[in-house]
Amino acid sequence: MIALSLAEIAAVVGGQTYDIPDPSVEVTGPVVRDSREVVPGSLFVAFVGERVDGHDFAAAVVEAGAVAVLASRPVGVPAIVVEDVQAALGALARHVVERLGATLVALTGSAGKTSTKDLIAQVLRRKAPTVFTPGSLNNEIGLPLTALSATEETRFLVLEMGARGIGHIRYLTELTPPKVGLVLNVGTAHIGEFGGREQISRAKGELVESLPAAEEGGTAILNADDPLVRAMASRTKAKVILFGESGEADVRAENVRLTDSGQPAFRLHTPSGASDVTMRLYGEHHVSNALAAAAVAHELGMSVTEIATALSEAGSLSRWRMEVTERPDGVTVVNDAYNANPESMRAALRALVAMGGGRRTWAVLGKMAELGDEALAEHDAVGRLAVRLNVSKLVAVGGREASWLQLGAYNEGSWGEESVHVSDAQAAIDLLRSELRPGDVVLVKASRSVGLESVAQALLETGAEGEVAAR
Repeated sequence: MIALSLAEIAAVVGGQTYDIPDPSVEVTGPVVRDSREVVPGSLFVAFVGERVDGHDFAAAVVEAGAVAVLASRPVGVPAIVVEDVQAALGALARHVVERLGATLVALTGSAGKTSTKDLIAQVLRRKAPTVFTPGSLNNEIGLPLTALSATEETRFLVLEMGARGIGHIRYLTELTPPKVGLVLNVGTAHIGEFGGREQISRAKGELVESLPAAEEGGTAILNADDPLVRAMASRTKAKVILFGESGEADVRAENVRLTDSGQPAFRLHTPSGASDVTMRLYGEHHVSNALAAAAVAHELGMSVTEIATALSEAGSLSRWRMEVTERPDGVTVVNDAYNANPESMRAALRALVAMGGGRRTWAVLGKMAELGDEALAEHDAVGRLAVRLNVSKLVAVGGREASWLQLGAYNEGSWGEESVHVSDAQAAIDLLRSELRPGDVVLVKASRSVGLESVAQALLETGAEGEVAAR
């Protein structure tokens, strides 16, 4: 964080200082909520969780070098005490962002947010120092913590914004007001909480509504291939830039194809020229993500050649998102187990088939959470798609939702050995260890709550130990 005195922080957040002998002492280190991340100069934020109360760690963090604790009660060590720690954290983030003067880029969407955010960051940091959301810390706590990690050298701040209801994104934009706003898509993720795609569209559109007018530098970057996103142009006073494969898009892709290994390649067109891109990431769905990143970078002054080079060299920065690892025996494990929704599940299955290239393919799939009344239909549809794409083996893992996946595959025409329903991750591991053959490609994907990353990790450990059973 930029250096701020404890007195200034207390004034910004409306707090009262306790046990602080010298209020002019500055916070020079990061603002953290995890006591294990404290370094000398830190400000520790004490949240009260369901299982852990951050106030209990106050003495330990100060001993570890924290300058003070942002708390909701006195803790016997230097502290700034406020009524609402979360609100104070947001106020501090807003103050730092306004003082910093960096260009703030915010993005949202039903699918692809984290992958696109990682691409944008990797492209922009070629131009200037860039700070971006780590992983998927895109809520009312993670977002201000990311903003507070910016320094005086930061020129671009890339923030992912998530929402689980109307008003969430509006609140986040008030904490960190963006100059550039990107909306990727409106899908079915969290549809059970929102109550329909129209409500999701309403919530995501709060981002473009928050942008400055065009004459003040505001830019809305919208997906031309998604009608609900494209319609958001009428909800903003900012300049509108369209991206996509549509001929009407300002930033578009032509001649889209997949390499033999399943990596997308295309001709990138921008208002200032065109250049070829061959990505290191896997799956055609990354084309749309790359176009979104290219549109942001182009608006911020990068040339098409610089953008194309950066996109071609960009990798995955976040764990368990299409992580591709080949074992010594030739089995390829694709760990995409961080999260799942119908759109990302379909994209992952298509990527699996492309990567297979005639080899045996395994789809180890689990529950897609928060689909509400659409859950049965969506799981059934994914099971059917696995059959239509000729995935060699479907392993549905878990309870009711997994049975719907398997039933969809069966009703589409899968016979017994092509799809199977197992009770849990360990059962899937046992099955795969006994039946995998050298050269097979295995996709592992489900919502985060299922924890299927354990399957991918077990398969990689098995490969490292040379204990793969051969048939």
